[in-house]
Amino acid sequence: MPRESVTRAIHVATLQEVAEAGYGRTSVEAVARRAGVGKAAIYRRWPSKLELVIAAVSRAAVRPAEVPDTGSLRGDVHAFLVGGRRLLDDPVGRRVLADLVAEAARVPELDALLTATVGAPRRELASVLLERAVARGELRPELDRELALDVVPAALYWRIAVRRATLTDDDLERLADATTAALRAL
Repeated sequence: MPRESVTRAIHVATLQEVAEAGYGRTSVEAVARRAGVGKAAIYRRWPSKLELVIAAVSRAAVRPAEVPDTGSLRGDVHAFLVGGRRLLDDPVGRRVLADLVAEAARVPELDALLTATVGAPRRELASVLLERAVARGELRPELDRELALDVVPAALYWRIAVRRATLTDDDLERLADATTAALRAL
């Protein structure tokens, strides 16, 4: 099997294993078995389970595309939410993210890597969205940006990752309205 195919198989097996067993019970041995490779193939690429899981999550949660400038805060928020739904709609991804967020409370290294590889890129996108809205006069310049950066994805994450709801296009429209109203209130 070509090197890239092996790496891809390991990433897929890692996500499936974490989704089924949870991070704490996931082992390199189980991932190797699921991927159809030897443990050495994994350890040549990643020195630890932590780095293996973060690599798989990072690849699955590749940096999201830029949020298009729709010309309005509400339009930009909606575009951001559509992109977020795409990421969270996958049942395996949803279970993996929920498990890793819970595990990150106990494993500081996981928390730091998860924040850097998943959280930070999405906060950067939301920050661009907020800056455009401030420049257009839709949000106050003294906006509490840290709180606003939490507000943008909060309802989407809660509905999909915590409540495991399936969001329709109409749901996203309502979430965009509610999120926009919340941002304007800050």
